[in-house]
Amino acid sequence: MHDPVHTRVFRTMALTTAFSVVVSAFVAPWRVTTGLLVGGLLALFSHSWLKNSAAAAIHLSAVGGRPQLGLAQFVLRYAVIGAVVFSAYTLDLISLPFVFIGLSSFVVAMFAEALREFYFAIIEREETS
Repeated sequence: MHDPVHTRVFRTMALTTAFSVVVSAFVAPWRVTTGLLVGGLLALFSHSWLKNSAAAAIHLSAVGGRPQLGLAQFVLRYAVIGAVVFSAYTLDLISLPFVFIGLSSFVVAMFAEALREFYFAIIEREETS
């Protein structure tokens, strides 16, 4: 199933990450740039993992199967993110505040999607997707 909202959100997250990394490469220290890159990639990974896990759980419950998605899978996602950030920080490869800024690419994507929906709902008087 192809969901255009998730596709747009994922694409906006990727573009936000790419733009911030390119700009940072020219104006900031390299640890800031790697922090933005690691944070942005982890945000994309987390978004993709959560989307796929939720879709699998919904599909299983729709066909009458027992959902296999448990708390452990959600905790594992955060454990993987935490382990990557901890490792990169321990190796002094990243600036920790900029990892969090990179992880916030989801926020930028959601604001972009909200503005898009607002435009179509108010200006164009169309239904939202």
